[in-house]
Amino acid sequence: MLSHKHEIFMEVARLLSFTKASQTLFISQSALSKQVKALEEYYKTGLFERLGNTIILTPAGKLLYDKLLVAKQLQHELYHEFQQLNENFSPQVNMLLGASTTISLYILPPVLSAYLQQNPSVNITLRNRNSENILKALLDHELDLGIVEGISKVSNVTYTPFLTDDVIAVCSARNPLKKQQLEVKDLYDIPLALREHGSGTLAVLEAALEKKNIDLRALPIRIRLGGTEALKNFVRVDTCLAFLPRQAVLKELQTGELVEVTIKDLKVVRSFNFIQRKGTESNFPYKSFIQFTKRHYSKRA
Repeated sequence: MLSHKHEIFMEVARLLSFTKASQTLFISQSALSKQVKALEEYYKTGLFERLGNTIILTPAGKLLYDKLLVAKQLQHELYHEFQQLNENFSPQVNMLLGASTTISLYILPPVLSAYLQQNPSVNITLRNRNSENILKALLDHELDLGIVEGISKVSNVTYTPFLTDDVIAVCSARNPLKKQQLEVKDLYDIPLALREHGSGTLAVLEAALEKKNIDLRALPIRIRLGGTEALKNFVRVDTCLAFLPRQAVLKELQTGELVEVTIKDLKVVRSFNFIQRKGTESNFPYKSFIQFTKRHYSKRA
């Protein structure tokens, strides 16, 4: 099993920051530095090179980090195989997940609660970023499992289907648009509030409009906001039309704060996918988490 010193080194190497690693590990920076120094003494070489306020891995540090990533994967596989042999075997496991905003805020909380109740030896860290940044974090080994939406597929990543959800046009209950049924061409004359570049919601909206021969860039976009909650809060008090995931606005639609605006012949559907680096699909406990999550939502469907 990986030693405590090696686990600490991996986190510093992953983040390339002693400060950030001390925060994620809940260890003081001095204690963390002491553990890394002990490793450097053991290997008789420096593992990090300090460049002002930043650090980079030395060739020896890069070699160690790459080998430890392989060892970590083997450890995951060993745990999984032991658990199949003996259900009482339940080692303490840390899971690093990343999910786009809608998934983090509106879809995952109930399944995470149910999963942790059944798996008390698992600790989960969930990072909330837009889909583009989740993919980048996965490829940079900052995450072991991501859940993203509406993103172009890359060759070294495995995609496992999860859920689908509609993206709908909404406006404030005080907005005159609420009484209208629109056509797609009407969007050229309506001020829009949209998500930021890199958002999965924005990507699927853009693709749906392209099918109707409408270039999103040609529309009157008044503001772009980072995050679903920010966009919801803005459109509640403004006259813009916004496109938001149905899952994210269920409560506001029920209370009447927001109103769905029908746009004839425009259907925007997002597909959520689990993403993993190729070769890590069987890693414990991520494989079982994916299976659990899919079962959880299939029962609710």
